[in-house]
Amino acid sequence: MKKGIYRLEGTIQHYDWGGTDYLPGLLGIINTSKKNYAEYWMGTHPKSPSQIRLGDELQKLDTVTAIPFLLKVLDVKDMLSIQVHPSKMAAALEFAKENADRIPLDAPHRNYKDDNHKPELAYAISEFWLLHGFKPEDPLRAVLRSVPEFESLIPVFELEGYEGLYKKVMGMPQEQVNACLTPLLDRIVPLYEKGVLRKEEEDYWAARAAITFNRNGQTDRGIFSVYFFNIVKLNPGEAIFQEAGIPHAYLFGQCVEIMANSDNVLRGGLTTKHIDVKELLKHTKCDAVIPAILKGTRKDNFEKVFETTAPDFELAEIRMEKMNDRQAKTRTDEILFVLQGVVDLSAEDHFLSLIAGEAAFVAAGTAYHMRCIEKSLVFRASAPVNRE
Repeated sequence: MKKGIYRLEGTIQHYDWGGTDYLPGLLGIINTSKKNYAEYWMGTHPKSPSQIRLGDELQKLDTVTAIPFLLKVLDVKDMLSIQVHPSKMAAALEFAKENADRIPLDAPHRNYKDDNHKPELAYAISEFWLLHGFKPEDPLRAVLRSVPEFESLIPVFELEGYEGLYKKVMGMPQEQVNACLTPLLDRIVPLYEKGVLRKEEEDYWAARAAITFNRNGQTDRGIFSVYFFNIVKLNPGEAIFQEAGIPHAYLFGQCVEIMANSDNVLRGGLTTKHIDVKELLKHTKCDAVIPAILKGTRKDNFEKVFETTAPDFELAEIRMEKMNDRQAKTRTDEILFVLQGVVDLSAEDHFLSLIAGEAAFVAAGTAYHMRCIEKSLVFRASAPVNRE
């Protein structure tokens, strides 16, 4: 790809859990039909590659380069599924196995859509709530003791640990799930509807999950995970990393997310999509997790980098005041996305002016200049290498 800066046009995903106002407002779209706008994608993901403008023409980005990451903006109105992502080695093995079994890639019961892992970093735009990993032992014991319906699970946890506990509830017959959770939900749903529960409480999200996902007398077993996992609140500007094997679920709010290009998601509830408990348990790290909230590492007066162990991506925030100037040079292909403000970008014979909701693709090896026309917040997505 020739060095330079190119206007990038992402793609929208209209999943049911998305909101109706945030992304249309950011992207300058009038959403009179109140359609769900869940995610805005920027990258070369084969499901929905972005386009770049070359002169007067639009060209799919994946036809001119291969980017190992996908940059997204998410608006989570209803909670996402309890999920785990496999490691890269496991994904390759399991993908080959399903291929050998001749399971079509688009089959509803297919677990592995590719041979890649899917580490993810979520950066909070708003107050952002999620589940992330199993609670440490003492907080989990406290929850099991405080919920009368979980009394029978206490000896399971004491004798068989996290794995035994999770296997127990994930493998329960549906009738037993209903019998265990229905009395609990009968107590807490009215409290939720009265507005007396707090987001810091498991009951708040369990009641919300029941209202969203319970259908035809079937109680969603993912509600157990709400009580077993850490409830995490990110404030705007904070981030969290989901590595392979860490069970998690986004609950509510807006975030910028960067992930490796993959569709490998193993689900354990709070969804209408395919659930494979055996496969989920095979790849879940059944250990205590203390969530690590990332504040970013400052690289210069304007940029903070949110460093992870992922070899596929790096996310940085760039905050600039009016008329600030910044020089940079890319070593890998980069995507710049403006969340707030207005910035001008120039490189040799290329010039772009971007407002909030707009993005640029910057080819590897490009030296460019950024000038802030209004106070701005810009995200830079790249592969994780140092820049000049």
